Formats: sequence, structure tokens, C-alpha cells
Amino acid sequence: MTFSRIAGTGGYLPPRVVSNDWFAARLDTSDAWIRSRTGIVTRHFADESQTSSDLALEASRRALESAGVAASEVDLIVLATSTPDYVFPSAACLLQAKLGIKGCPAFDVQAVCSGFIYALAAADGFIKSGTARRALVVGAEVFSRLLDWKDRGTCVLFGDGAGAVLLAADSKPGIHASVLHADGSYAGLLSVPGNVSNGRIVGSPYLQMNGQGVFKFAVKALEEVARETVAAADMAIADVDWLVPHQANVRILDAAARRLGLPAEKLAITVDHHGNTSAASVPLALDEFVRAGKIRAGHHVLMQGVGGGFTWGATLATM
Repeated sequence: MTFSRIAGTGGYLPPRVVSNDWFAARLDTSDAWIRSRTGIVTRHFADESQTSSDLALEASRRALESAGVAASEVDLIVLATSTPDYVFPSAACLLQAKLGIKGCPAFDVQAVCSGFIYALAAADGFIKSGTARRALVVGAEVFSRLLDWKDRGTCVLFGDGAGAVLLAADSKPGIHASVLHADGSYAGLLSVPGNVSNGRIVGSPYLQMNGQGVFKFAVKALEEVARETVAAADMAIADVDWLVPHQANVRILDAAARRLGLPAEKLAITVDHHGNTSAASVPLALDEFVRAGKIRAGHHVLMQGVGGGFTWGATLATM
């Protein structure tokens, strides 16, 4: 039987670093207020010339280098993003062209902050079916383009970036199980309720969020989907070496880990210096902890996310 395994990781953050003081100079907020409620200290913003596919390109190159695989050997690209370069073509197709490859399937996944988990599960299915051998799975976002700079409850939370993994066919299981869910009845809690029609914006182009509602749902969903995924892999929570959650808010991360009974030293946190990078946050955190030598070969890693939709899911993998 064919399985899939994470053969390489990569991440990229735009050079511009934005501190909490930048917001404090423009809004009724402070560094202390933002830190105490979110755990965020800094985040990165893309400049006007950078698109999601540009960020994805840099992260992908690093993942390919880490895996020792040439771009020409990739036979599938799945890119998770809520902030594609265009309405179409997909950011995945643009990334494919920038990598200088042609012919293989390339498509975007839109599941917001759960997007990377959805993309990873999709690519895993392609590999297990024998349709692909080497899949580039990417999360890339420029969420700064969706923010209302007058809304201190949302604009301080997000950042831009991209993360990627090279998923390769293997005779031993790497991806043990993935569990995905969605419930569109919660759409009003977290959304960008706008669109382009007849050359104009219809609705609002800005991110809107019910913070308390999202927090309550996210903590419960993250615990439940973690337990579902571990059970599907025929493992126990105690077998998990690292929890790599979507980096939404340090309070959500801490609460989810506590409910699972996982100690703080098993929790990967990058939200303090990345902010919430939506679909990019899980692969960015994974790459940072791999490159720091914290997540190592043989470790069982539980990745999870909750995003607008609502969508939520988790993947358990052995590195």
C-alpha cells in the first residue's frame, strides 16, 4: 500500500515587521492591550507588489530544497488561500508557472484558516490513490489586504506569510489520519461578506468577526477534532509529541492544549511573532519548529485549524 509522508518543509515571511506600537499610534489601543488579549507582539505585512503566489513561491522553493526534490519532479500542487492574486486563474496555477513547471494538476483550496489541513488531506488522498507521487502543499495569505484599519478588534490580529510542505509517496505511513468538518450555519461569525459584481464591490471587502463566538466555537471544535483524528489513527493523545494548531490567538491555543491534557512544552506557538496568518499559519509553525530542531524525525505531530465557514479539521502525521 502507498502512503504519503512530509519530506520537506518551507516558510516565508515578508520583510516588513509591524509591531503593536504601530497600531497604538493609529488606534485606541496599546502594546499591553494587544499582548494580553492575543499574545501577539509582531507580525509581517507584504508590500503592495507582493501577492499570495509570490509568498508561496519562496516557501515552496525552501520546501523543495529541504526535501531534495526538483520543481520538475512535482506532480501536484494544492494551494490553500483566502487571498488569491486574482478571481482567476488560481494562485496554484500562478505558482506552478513561477516554479517553471507545466502539466501537473494545480488548484486552490478555500477553507480559510483550516485551508492547509484541507489541502494536506486532499494531497494525501491523491498520493494514496496513486494519482500523484510528489505533491507541493502550500498555505499562503496576504490578509493585510482584507483588514479594516479602524477596527482594533480585528486589524491587530493578522499577518501575511506562506508555508509549504513537500508530500511524497512512501511505503510507511507519514500521514496517519485526517478529519475534516464544516458547518455553514456559522458563516456570520467570521467572514468577508463582499464580492465583485459589474465592476464594483458588493457588500463589505473587510474582515468581520464575532470574537467571543469564534473563541467559544474554536476551543470546543479543536478539542473534538483532535480526539477524532487521534482515534482514527488508532493512537492516543499521549502519543502526540507536538500539537501544531492554527495560530489564531494564544488564549485559544492554551485552552485547546489544556482540554487535551497536553503540556505547554508540546504546543508549537508562533502567533507572538507571526500573528494570525490564516491558511499559512500551520505550515509556517511546522517549518519553524522543524528548522529549530524541535520537531524531529519520528515525532507524531497533530496539526489542526478552525476557519471561517466554519471549517475545521486536523491531521496526525509522523515526521
